[in-house]
Amino acid sequence: MTSKKFHWLKLAFQLKGSIVLAIYKRVLACGFFGIFVSLLYHLKIPVSQPIFESVIPSIVLGLLLVFRTNTAYDRFWEGRKCWGSMVNNTRNLARQILVSIDEITPEDKENKTAALYLLVAFSVATKYHLRGEPVNSELEELMTHSRYLKLKTLNNPPLKIAFWIGDYLQRQYKRNCLNNYQLIAIQDLLNNLVDNLGACERILKTPMPLAYAIHLKQLLLIYCFLLPFQLVESLGWWTGLITALVSFTLFGIEAIGIEIENPFGHDANDLQLETICNTMKRNIEDLIKFNPYVRSHQGNLTN
Repeated sequence: MTSKKFHWLKLAFQLKGSIVLAIYKRVLACGFFGIFVSLLYHLKIPVSQPIFESVIPSIVLGLLLVFRTNTAYDRFWEGRKCWGSMVNNTRNLARQILVSIDEITPEDKENKTAALYLLVAFSVATKYHLRGEPVNSELEELMTHSRYLKLKTLNNPPLKIAFWIGDYLQRQYKRNCLNNYQLIAIQDLLNNLVDNLGACERILKTPMPLAYAIHLKQLLLIYCFLLPFQLVESLGWWTGLITALVSFTLFGIEAIGIEIENPFGHDANDLQLETICNTMKRNIEDLIKFNPYVRSHQGNLTN
């Protein structure tokens, strides 16, 4: 129990992954403005205006912030579901390729292994594509050098990798290493991978409407800078501190929404795409290493 309490306190004061560093300047500005209003009130200047409380009702601002955060979390969760589906489709594709495709010549096993690594390459390329980053040596390790150079010239590398996988499947079908039903089943899984890519692109390229984002920021600023005029009569010199605490809450909720609405970046609160890709790579390597279902050209299963 003590360790859990310590962990709770440690997490409460942890800066990494929090939004404190993103909003502290705005919070301090609001706090100092509250102190300035307190000073004016202390000098008998009539700055106390409780009527400002009705300018922006708290419930209206709260509902706007909740809608903003819920919308951002929906995008985050949909992104996570897309990547979870990508993991499952990759595993199923790898299993189907290993079990269903016959190995007639010694080169077939090498080609099959290369196709399995292309499945990992698809996920890695999707990660870089969503982040707007160029392909690098992480992808070069998963394919031939000529294919890697080809990817460097493309705008959508994962789509090209999906084409290479589909081309491999089609060639195996023409060589009678794969029957029609197996080809259709595997192609459906490959189509699902491309659908996952498209869903992630939709999340990335459909940002929060600009007018909504601007209006919410304007309301936050107006509310936080009118707040000291409402509080100064009853709080006096405590006005700056309370204004800072309220602004910390409001700006923090907005900042959380901003940070998680694009779940594919490098922030601490984004999806751990490196971990997901590494997991898929380990899964594929384990399947290649174990590989108990190598089919001969007669169709018999051998160890």
